[in-house]
Amino acid sequence: MHIMALQNTQGAAGGYLASAEFATMLDRLGEVAARTGLNVAHGQQVIITAPLHAVPLVRRITEHAYKAGASLVSTFYSDEETTLARYKYAAEDTFDTAAGWLAGGMTEAFRNGAARMAITGSNPALLAGQNPERISRASRANSRVNRPAMEIITNFDVNWCIVAAASPAWAAQVFPDLPVDQAVEKLWQAIFSVSRITGENPVADWEAHNAVLHRRAAFLNDARYSALHFKGPGTDLMVGLADGHEWAAGAEKAGNGIVCNPNIPTEEVFTTPHRLKVDGTVAATKPLSHQGTLIEDIRVRFEGGRIVEMHASKGEDVLARVLDTDEGARRLGEVALVPNSSPISRSGILFQNTLFDENAASHIALGQSYTKCMRDTAGQDEAALAARGANSSMIHIDWMIGSGDIDVDGIDAKGERVALMRKGEWVIEA
Repeated sequence: MHIMALQNTQGAAGGYLASAEFATMLDRLGEVAARTGLNVAHGQQVIITAPLHAVPLVRRITEHAYKAGASLVSTFYSDEETTLARYKYAAEDTFDTAAGWLAGGMTEAFRNGAARMAITGSNPALLAGQNPERISRASRANSRVNRPAMEIITNFDVNWCIVAAASPAWAAQVFPDLPVDQAVEKLWQAIFSVSRITGENPVADWEAHNAVLHRRAAFLNDARYSALHFKGPGTDLMVGLADGHEWAAGAEKAGNGIVCNPNIPTEEVFTTPHRLKVDGTVAATKPLSHQGTLIEDIRVRFEGGRIVEMHASKGEDVLARVLDTDEGARRLGEVALVPNSSPISRSGILFQNTLFDENAASHIALGQSYTKCMRDTAGQDEAALAARGANSSMIHIDWMIGSGDIDVDGIDAKGERVALMRKGEWVIEA
């Protein structure tokens, strides 16, 4: 089904999207995004990137950002139809071109302290059927010019946040058996539910949720495990942890001193694996949606931190191109623990969107590390961080390896094991 991205999700006559309840939920999501997600500081500028269908949510976030003291909110919109036009009609020699001027402006803004708000929710199948080599080239070009800005984000130098807005095209992919208007309503309701904004005081609910996540992270930081062992069907994976790794979760203090929640929703406790100390086999427990392709049944084998063998029942060629992005693309930049009973897992929905799907299960990420998940990094360059185990890459792609059949052990410096998760659930609750 081909649906214009310009279609306003509130445009249907009657129904849930025209109700007072929907308006209330959208406003609550906007408030949580501005106050809990970004925690906008007085006088701070905010940069928002969003697809066109997210205009109603952008307006709510902008209102609450100004109420919180923002000095200026600037929004950059993207349009799926014009994005698709490039892959259909642009000249072959243009796909190594990227908007460096825009990336440079973003970088300058972040260096000057601007907060970053990204609204996700584009059609996950937008580029399905397009030339995969063009997609790969354009992705690499964008990654290159955006690298300085992304380093500010991955270093957690400024407060940033990602939230989602439902669209007809996305909803049709998630709920293909429903009429599109019903699918959009159901997707919005799922977003509101798992984003924890359906209670009477969502900001307070997020404070309580963050407290639980922080207790888990504190337990793992006190334990100082040197490795994690994942074991289950198709998986026998040892993940060494970087020297001086730090577990993070939920709301954290950015380098500018502002405490923010980078992801709305979030259920994970995560850290930096050692780029050279990952060994064994692992099987994905959910499909990975990447650039228009649903990659299914991923199975890989690591040796010395590097993927040396990989398979997928669908989208294997796309996965191969991802792994060939650069040297760091075959190594891990993140490992995260998520209980199988998380709200997103319980929903039974494959959102085909990493913001949600990564919070349904424990996961690993190919590519760039988050240096915020390492201690004592001040003054250390990329080479020094790499020596401690941090990975460097133009990509950061999460995929799910947890389920109700996966056990996780923590292994200390003496090689002794402690059960952390059994059948996908926390054994030790801090």
